[in-house]
Amino acid sequence: MFILRVSLLNCPAVSVSLQDAFVKIIRYEGIRSLWSGLPPTLVMAVPATVIYFTSYDQLRDCLRARMDSQGHYIPLVAGAVARLGAVTVISPLELIRTKMQSRQLSYRELCVCIQSAVAQDGWLSLWRGWGPTVLRDVPFSALYWYNYELVKAWLCSQFHLKEATFMVSFAAGGISGMVAAVLTLPFDVVKTQRQIELGNMETLQVTASKSSTWLLMRRIRAESGTRGLFAGFLPRVIKVAPACAIMISTYEFGKTFFQKMNQEQQLSSL
Repeated sequence: MFILRVSLLNCPAVSVSLQDAFVKIIRYEGIRSLWSGLPPTLVMAVPATVIYFTSYDQLRDCLRARMDSQGHYIPLVAGAVARLGAVTVISPLELIRTKMQSRQLSYRELCVCIQSAVAQDGWLSLWRGWGPTVLRDVPFSALYWYNYELVKAWLCSQFHLKEATFMVSFAAGGISGMVAAVLTLPFDVVKTQRQIELGNMETLQVTASKSSTWLLMRRIRAESGTRGLFAGFLPRVIKVAPACAIMISTYEFGKTFFQKMNQEQQLSSL
């Protein structure tokens, strides 16, 4: 779904449906192009998820213990801080993934592109798009965890459950992910546009324009209207909602499983 969203953002002036994007990508670039950038995506996803989920759990429990509170704002703060750290660590990998999916680059061409950017703008160029990514992911994470904890608690109360089951976590994760994805979509559009500029700069041999996130949003709105800020809406929702549902339910199931296993081992050793 990410490659479809990048393709839609590359053609803001043309009205392209999700089905049209699918057909054109497969026709002109082959079905394998739908999975372009998969290796860096996998390399990015594992450390990002480990850092993100572990940091959130630790921060949430620490805040609850220090403040002796179960306040609803705690997941919001813990989610925002955890995501900020994860984004900073994996931002260069996300830049590489975006470049591989916006253009059909071999690994050698990708290395040349990255080396040229570093030579021209320094190592900080690898964090191009960090600002818009933070503006997208930190609010997303805060909204996601805030809504997730609320929806999970509500579902547990409705079904008279002491602990969330796999399906409760799955439903809460999907609903929360969908809401957060819609509310933060304009920042995702800006982030993707800014990272694509690196490839365009190399292709056209021009210097990338220096503009703030807000100026870029105004430019997109002026060129494509308000709809331009929500380009790739359907692919993002289709990608984010099930991804959030699968990740959080699997994480919660695995955490519960290993916690019970550790408790049983401790009891058997007594």
